Amino acid sequence: MSSQGTVAEPPPTSTSMPATSTQAAPPGPPRRPQSRGGKTPWRVALRRDWQLYSLAVLPLLFFLIFRYLPMAGNVIAFRTFRPGGSIFGEEWVGLRYVEMFLNDPAFWNVFWNTIILGTLTLVFVFPMPIILALLLNEVRVRYFKRFVQTVSYLPHFLSIVIIAGMLMQLLSLEGTVNQIVTALGGDAIPFLQQPEWFRTVYVSSEVWQTVGWGTILYLAALTTIDPQLYEAARIDGANRWRQTWHVTLPGIRPTMIVLLILNIGTFMALGFEKILLIYNPLTYPTADVIATYLYRIGLESNNFSYAAAIGLFEAIIGLTLILSANAISRRAVGTSLW
Repeated sequence: MSSQGTVAEPPPTSTSMPATSTQAAPPGPPRRPQSRGGKTPWRVALRRDWQLYSLAVLPLLFFLIFRYLPMAGNVIAFRTFRPGGSIFGEEWVGLRYVEMFLNDPAFWNVFWNTIILGTLTLVFVFPMPIILALLLNEVRVRYFKRFVQTVSYLPHFLSIVIIAGMLMQLLSLEGTVNQIVTALGGDAIPFLQQPEWFRTVYVSSEVWQTVGWGTILYLAALTTIDPQLYEAARIDGANRWRQTWHVTLPGIRPTMIVLLILNIGTFMALGFEKILLIYNPLTYPTADVIATYLYRIGLESNNFSYAAAIGLFEAIIGLTLILSANAISRRAVGTSLW
């Protein structure tokens, strides 16, 4: 046996051999079950957020009771309905009432009145809130801006009856408008008795009543635009008009498209209450629209099946318009309701 001892090898260090940790990682939060595509199953979401979903119960019941269930009554457009009989009609008549209104000259008169008034409303009423919102966005005097907003909002909170009464007072032969006309040397004009003036009166009153309320949505959309975009535009030498055209309008374009689609969807359903309150037999040639014609045919003449057929035709046109506008918007600008 040798007198010299053997040299023991040094233990391995962390640099020579990587140490492996045997300690288990702390448990994290429980993973929520997900379906294909990384989305939470609707049953899990409903169970987790049932308080939020319960808030939608009453609105859904409202639409179910007052919007969807009455659709079953459209069957009387193809059946003979008599007051006091079955709510679904007595005798099947097929397309008899559809043929009647398609061959009725009075219906086509009110149909084209509806198209003209709807087009004028869309052309003049829809852009005004956008213009007012852009103008208010440039105002730097806070008190003046609040004053203009308050004055423009007020007509929206007035009932249609009050609006109609104000129009009758302002536009009567001795009203404020005719007093100004006569003071300037003109003759008093019976605005509400002449058919050629009705469309101007209606569209002007719609602008006055709705422009302030519509501005709220666009002012809210303007606050979401990144201020750095304006700064970059100023660095590139863009003036205020160029900034509005290339930054502001593209920033609020989704809001504009959504509201435009909604307005197109209600294109055929004009303001029935206002027209009913301010029109008269003298202005029927230009003021009578499908909604008021249905009121007279259905409720005053008790011809419910004929009125139901016309109403169903109007609803089909409105549905076609909103579906077409949504599809065109989705393909053209990439923004749509669904």
